[in-house]
Amino acid sequence: MGVHEELLARHKRVLPAWLALYYEAPIAIVDGEGRRVTDAEGNEYLDFFGGILTTMTGYKIPSVVAAIQQQATKMMHTSTLYLIEQQIELAERLAELSGIPDAKVFFTNSGTEANDAAMMISTIYRKSNQILALRNSYHGRSFAAVSLTGNRSWSPTSLSPLSVTYIHNGYKYRSPFGHLPDDEFIAAGVHDLRDMLNVATSGDVAAMIAEPIQGVGGFVTPPDGYLGALKDVLDETGILYVSDEVQTGWGRTGENFWGYEAHDIIPDIITFAKGVGNGLAMGGVIARAEIMDSINANSVSTFGGNPLATAGALANLEYLLEHNLQDNAHKVGNHLKSRLDHLVDDADSPVGEVRGKGLMIGVELVKPGTKDPAPEVTARVMENAKANGLLVGKGGLFGNVLRVAPPLSLTEEEADEGFEKLARAIDQAKETGGHP
Repeated sequence: MGVHEELLARHKRVLPAWLALYYEAPIAIVDGEGRRVTDAEGNEYLDFFGGILTTMTGYKIPSVVAAIQQQATKMMHTSTLYLIEQQIELAERLAELSGIPDAKVFFTNSGTEANDAAMMISTIYRKSNQILALRNSYHGRSFAAVSLTGNRSWSPTSLSPLSVTYIHNGYKYRSPFGHLPDDEFIAAGVHDLRDMLNVATSGDVAAMIAEPIQGVGGFVTPPDGYLGALKDVLDETGILYVSDEVQTGWGRTGENFWGYEAHDIIPDIITFAKGVGNGLAMGGVIARAEIMDSINANSVSTFGGNPLATAGALANLEYLLEHNLQDNAHKVGNHLKSRLDHLVDDADSPVGEVRGKGLMIGVELVKPGTKDPAPEVTARVMENAKANGLLVGKGGLFGNVLRVAPPLSLTEEEADEGFEKLARAIDQAKETGGHP
């Protein structure tokens, strides 16, 4: 029995059956450097998924490792009942970077917890439990966050503390309005929002939460300005706009530091996590002081913003900014996407659409000549890619979208290497019809 086989048997005995694992033969990743990782049996891979967009700057970044080691020798935890200098400094940096005037920051341990906190803040501030969310969205696994998730594959229950109405998400490839030019498509989305406010809510809505690019939903990328047009409607009655930047933040989209900036808006609330911690448990909420301070009861965050996590996040953020990784994501991401775009041209290709921005690229796989989802081909491509030494993610409502999101330090040479491995994996799947 190999190392991975033994670990899988142990995993199945003590961990939930619903805890998803990739691959027919799951692997344990035990080491990494730069953009490459090694599994427990010594196989090396180019990592194009970064622990679900979490390893933002790369593995074993010396300055980040040193900051964590130095802090670990002193103090790893105190709780928010005490002043934490690193937490204050990180909050100052994030408030400045957020674009939100008079911003305050609350730290959590994950994106799920951040979105949950944002919902509590929004509903208290607006004195309503009605929320707007986008179809095909994903906002986490907590009781409240699951109710925001407009994707049946990730929604195990209809029970919820929130009253959620789902509106059009800007998914042109699968939208009944997808044939329209962008301006008319945006107008159709606005009409849908107004209609849903009139027929599906009591009118007293607390907030709308939206991912600028839908992550688990398959890197669905609405036209620039789409979310801004929706926010114009929200502003008419004071409905708060919450930008879920858990996956789109920190320059991943290349064009902007935050995903919301593509839509010419300033959100009332930002939620963040993943990349800023580069693997450390780190998330949070940024909001206008008036909104953040609306909670009228005591609260703490036992682990959120602890000295170790904030020291590591500060070093990671500094590395990101000093090395201008946003620009790198823009340059290398455009190069990679330009190569992936050509996969759509082949008449018998299962690639229906390539979309996204920067180093956040979705490759939707369908039955050639149709838009029918091909999840079995997607699964086979992932297996082939792993065999070729490349790790990619998967998403989409039908599980038929490859998610390409490597660390933002990816080089052009590595982008070309990854493209060749992925293109070969797709060709191999075509030859077998998606079967082993």
